[in-house]
Formats: sequence, C-alpha cells, structure tokens
Amino acid sequence: MRKQYINGEWCDAIDGATWEVQSPATEEILDNVPFGNAADCKKAIASASISFQTWKKTTPYYRAEFLKKTADYIRANAEAFAKETSLETGKPMLESRGEWQVSANLFEWYAEEGKRSYGRVIPSSRIDKRSMVIYQPLGVVGVITAWNFPAYNPARAVAAALAAGCSVVMRGSEFTPLSSFNLAKALHESGIPKGVFNLINTEPVSTGTEMIENPLLAKISFTGSTRVGKILMDGASKTSTKLSLELGGNAPVIIDKDVDVDAIAHQAIVAKLRNCGQVCVSPQRFYVHSSIFNQFVSVVKEDISKLKTGVNGGDIDFVGPLINKTQQNHSLAMLEKAKGEGAIVHIGGEKSEKGFFVHPALIEARQNQGFIKTEVFGPLMIVIPFDTQEEVIEWANDTEYGLASYVFTNHIKNANVYAENLEFGMVGINEWAAHGTELPFVGIKSSGIGHESGSEGLKEYLEMKLISYGNMS
Repeated sequence: MRKQYINGEWCDAIDGATWEVQSPATEEILDNVPFGNAADCKKAIASASISFQTWKKTTPYYRAEFLKKTADYIRANAEAFAKETSLETGKPMLESRGEWQVSANLFEWYAEEGKRSYGRVIPSSRIDKRSMVIYQPLGVVGVITAWNFPAYNPARAVAAALAAGCSVVMRGSEFTPLSSFNLAKALHESGIPKGVFNLINTEPVSTGTEMIENPLLAKISFTGSTRVGKILMDGASKTSTKLSLELGGNAPVIIDKDVDVDAIAHQAIVAKLRNCGQVCVSPQRFYVHSSIFNQFVSVVKEDISKLKTGVNGGDIDFVGPLINKTQQNHSLAMLEKAKGEGAIVHIGGEKSEKGFFVHPALIEARQNQGFIKTEVFGPLMIVIPFDTQEEVIEWANDTEYGLASYVFTNHIKNANVYAENLEFGMVGINEWAAHGTELPFVGIKSSGIGHESGSEGLKEYLEMKLISYGNMS
C-alpha cells in the first residue's frame, strides 16, 4: 500500500496533497504518495489516544504476539522490502537486506523484553509501611525518524513503545516513504488492533508542531539533526512533552601504532562508506599515530582508487549516492572549505553529472582546521596524525557531539585509558559496531537525550510509579 495508515485504514492525505519520491541515483520519479500535514497528524493522534485506553491494559504476552508476527512478516518479505529501500536511498542491496533483518530482530527482541519490565519491592524503614515501584506505559508516542535508515530507525522506537504498552503515531522521512509503508504493512498484517499503530507521511514542520502542542501525545522519539532536535527541545519546554532524541555525531577513530596498519586501513574505508557515510555513528575523524600515518594513507588511497559509484540494484555493490541534492551540496561545500583551510585532498571528491553522487574523498587535515568540527554525513574520510595519547584524547573530545567513538590498539592498558577518557556515549574497542539490538544506543552532549535499543530502550516508554501502603502493622 502506498497510503497513510490511520486507525487501521489505508488513507490519502486529508487535503489530497501528494509527494514525488525521487531516486537519488537516477533522479527519476519512483512513485507519487500521500503527503499530509498537521491535520493528518492530529487525526492519527486522536486514533492512537482512543486505542491506548485498551492497549495499555493488555498483558506484555498479548502484545508480544503482534510484535513476533510483525518480525515474521518482515523476514518473509525482506527481499522485496530491501529492493524498495535500495531504490529510494541508493544504498547497496546487501545493506538494505541487513537493515530489514535487524528491524525484524528488534520486533522479536522487544516482544520478549516487554515481559521483563519488572518493578521492585523496597524494604521500608517503618514497620507499618509497604512500598513498591511499578512501571506503566507513558501513553501516545510520536516517532519521527530520518531517511538514512528508514526501516531500522523507526523499528527500534516503534517496537519498544508497542512492547511497553504505548500506542504510536509514526512519521517517517518523506524521502524514504516506501520503507515506512512496508513497515506499516508488516504491522497491519500482524493483526494489531486498530489505532495502536498509525503511519503518516506529512510535511515536517507542521507535524512537529502538532506533536509538541497536542495534549494527547505524551512523548516524541526523534532521530535526526541536532538543529531540529534543539527546536523540539524548545517546544517541549513549553508543553512538558517528553523527548528521546538521537541526534548528530562526529565520531573520532584513534589508531595506535601497534596495530596491523594494512588491515585496519582496509576496514576503515569500508566502515566509513557504509550508506555512503550517511550514518550518525559513522567514523569521521581518523587520528592515526604519526609513525604509521603515511602507510595508512597510502593503503586507503589505493582502496579508494578502486571504488566505483553507481546504481545499486543488482549483485554488484557500488558506493551509492547521497540522499538528495542538499546532502550532495553539503559534501561538496565541505570539500571546498577543507581546501580553503589548507587541508590536502589526496583523492576523490568528484561530482556526478546525474544522480547525487560524490566520489569518496581522502582528506589529510590538522586539528586546528575548523572544517573537521562539522558533521560530514557523506563519503569524506578525514585523517589526522597524532603523537601522544594525551593530545589525541584532547583532540577527539574537542567536539559538541558525544555519540560514537572508536579505538584500535593491541594494548589493554591503552584501550582502558581511551575508553574511560573519551567523552562519548559509545566507545568501540577494536570494532566498528559498538551498538546492537540488545545493547543501549547512547548519545551524550549534543548527540541526544535518552536511549534506544536494549532494556534501556524499553524504559524510555515506561513511567515509574511508587506505591506505598501505610498502617500495615
């Protein structure tokens, strides 16, 4: 279905407006889909509010059955879903398949984790008092997600919220609505009660305002830019709407002199170019020890010279396009800023004539160059030499962001020093994927508020309640 999903029904936008879905690889129009506004959002919230009154009283075992069926449906249709995700994002099929499989895993995992929202009995200092803590669902949750992972991003929030007993209004990105519709289809096919899950494809500003101001909505889970996150925080300060914000990143990678240089260099370019670098936890600033710096640069440069950009849809994986013209221009402008500040572009940076491609670029920089503080979100790999542990920790932490960071070293003592002193919510030691379905996704500083995934992700949609009985002796 290429329609919104409100109160268990597939529907067009209330005002009949539509949106053209464009291929970022070919610039062709893939589809024409409903594109609503605040009115559609308000309707969906009203539906979710009514259904919440029943859904919150169900058992987690009951809710788990719908989440498991959703996971099963996604797995059964993963190939077809992945093809559409690749069409609208340009990412390789290998990545799209993996994203949908992880999305299924999230629904299955929260189906089980919802059964473990344990409270506790607290021994009292008074003989006549009995106290306990329980957790109850928050209410209606608005889920606003980004285009870079149009299946994974919403799945981790939607699955957790539904497992907790909340009802959901989801707004996926207008740039990737096909994936949003497929996620809604999976939930619809699970037989989930009407109004418990709702999908809207709407204009972002009016929708965000409606979610912030609507008294029926208890919380917003947002994945996107730090700029928009701050706008939501400003609005929520006036309405006391709860927020979970997964925002931008500027991930440092510290590569010590004791590593296998060639192996890490090969891995680094693969990690950097996942989804064409359009990943909030994407490694951005590669701090390489000066004694191995030239060797590292040489290997990465050779690897980049062999890469090809192109349309992903078959068995061969290419470096895909950026999602739209705006993102392409951002990468190109950042390249020019780097050159203007004296950075060396060793290879890459060419723009395509058709589609929103930028050939991966290798940029040698220094810590005092201002462009390195901007989030890249594209196929630009920045390398910076360092000499001492103290300076590289200081340099790595010199950013407003605090999402992911990475360290590669063969010495456990060095690993521990880095892990304890890096000011980031996640530190990957000798790995490129610190997070996982069962693990908390943590951002600090300007990278976010709250958590996704893991048991911590479930708690984001539960309200703690203290119950105390007096005069019990």
